[in-house]
Amino acid sequence: MAISKKPFGVTKDGQAATLYTMTNNSGASVSVTDFGAITVSIIVPDREDKLADVCLGFDDVKYYEVKHGSMGDTVGRYGNRIGKGQFTLDGVKYQLELNNGVNHLHGGFKGFSSYMWEAAPCEGDGMDKIAFHRVSPDGESFYPGTLDVTVTYSWDDDCNLCIRYEATTDKATLCNMTNHSYFNLAGHDHGPVDDHIVFIDADVITPVDEGLIPTGGYMPVVGTPFDMREGLMLADGFAQTELCPLMKQAGGYDHNYVLRKGLAMGTCASVYHEETGRYMEVITDQPAMQLYTACSTVLENAKGGVTYQPHCGLCLETQHCPDDPNNPQYPGTTVLRPGEKYDTTTIYAFRVDA
Repeated sequence: MAISKKPFGVTKDGQAATLYTMTNNSGASVSVTDFGAITVSIIVPDREDKLADVCLGFDDVKYYEVKHGSMGDTVGRYGNRIGKGQFTLDGVKYQLELNNGVNHLHGGFKGFSSYMWEAAPCEGDGMDKIAFHRVSPDGESFYPGTLDVTVTYSWDDDCNLCIRYEATTDKATLCNMTNHSYFNLAGHDHGPVDDHIVFIDADVITPVDEGLIPTGGYMPVVGTPFDMREGLMLADGFAQTELCPLMKQAGGYDHNYVLRKGLAMGTCASVYHEETGRYMEVITDQPAMQLYTACSTVLENAKGGVTYQPHCGLCLETQHCPDDPNNPQYPGTTVLRPGEKYDTTTIYAFRVDA
């Protein structure tokens, strides 16, 4: 396998960004930039071996410095929402930035995807890796503790994209990282993902209020458009948006699924596009996953001059439940303490049908 690199533009403060591309023996590739450790492209074959980019994104770093819907982002310190941006840890109450109405989202106004990371590419036999490292200082976005973070992307000859997140801290803090790539298995410029079939191995979601903050309980998916246990064509789900209050307020799917597998490593979801034969499995050790279908996305100047519109892609963000610090009944914990290691892995496995 091989890793190439090329310039990816210059940031507002004059830093030169680099785009790293890992290419396997079939010509399939994954490109990631050291600005934000952001996933820029994922190029994989269809059943006729035609390659297409199935990851939405942009052609220059400058588009990632402005509002871009978190496309491809490495999200941290805390993926998803924290109600009112508040949590209490060891008797101390913390107030985070309110960058999503009256709530905190994806680490604040300047999350992990807004910083330059140190890149360490490593070519291998059958698998390439790129490790991205940065230190998030104590008080960044008002989080406590200095967090030392490494995110490692690996890509192999079987088209498995593995993302491993590692972190340590010198003070009790929160850590709940995820990847915010938008997938469209027909190609990033295909348009709506209505023709994608999504399977999610979950019996319940965490219902939310009007600010998309969990209300603290669980809602069974049976009999609702959230039931994807047997696979659901997204067009059929979107057709129920106006009839389902939780979907109507989000404009589609922007909801957290509590995974049936729990904290064990296992397959939790898959996406299939019949026309191309492309198929993607999601394998993770995280207990929950946010399904987001680009509900209000309108972004110009995307790759190749494309304009992205609502429902142009779907995100499968493996993580702990949103607002976890204020809901101890949810599985696992997002609290990280000195002497502990945050270490979690998610694999996006790309395949084609026969």
